[in-house]
Amino acid sequence: MNGIRITAILTILAIALGLTAGGCETGASRGKLVKLKKDYPIESVPLTDVSLTDKFWKPRIETNRKVTIPHILKMCEKSGRINNFAVAGGLAEGQFQGQYPFDDSDVYKSIEAASYSLSAYPDPNMEKYLDGVIAKIAAAQEKDGYLYTARTTQTKRLESWFGKERWSKLDGSHELYNVGHLYEAAAAHYLATGKHNLLDIATKNADMLDRTFGPN
Repeated sequence: MNGIRITAILTILAIALGLTAGGCETGASRGKLVKLKKDYPIESVPLTDVSLTDKFWKPRIETNRKVTIPHILKMCEKSGRINNFAVAGGLAEGQFQGQYPFDDSDVYKSIEAASYSLSAYPDPNMEKYLDGVIAKIAAAQEKDGYLYTARTTQTKRLESWFGKERWSKLDGSHELYNVGHLYEAAAAHYLATGKHNLLDIATKNADMLDRTFGPN
């Protein structure tokens, strides 16, 4: 596979994450609309075309976007998960914080959650905040596309998780697990904002994985 095909794969993932089925158009508010061949009799309704006004779901959605999502992002900051990217990218001094090398994935999951909220409820302040977090992720990404802050920061105390060399302990390193969540976050963020900043990071990493492991 080449970079073009990897980009296509990420686009397909974006469509899948856009709550579509059977070849419907995506529900992206600012991302590109893509039409697939219809192969399923039931079509889902795009997320952005639905407005819930009932007394059960609406309050919960409001709590999610106003309280829960800001809270999980705040906890990612408090725990050092976001700062790990800044340290790995040379934007901040310090050491890797946390007990697990899969902490990177929690930041990606939080971005994904915030992005789907942005799809339905645009929020310039949240969008700007995410851009700041994404800038730290971009700084942490190594030149060839590798992205794994525990190794980049040379955290020896966690070496038993990931080994001395890349990919040497795939059964426990979470090197691939982490970036799987990166791809989902990148797709959601692109659908919500139309921006390529996180998508480009994901594509660069996916191309590196393709070069490393090949089609087999």
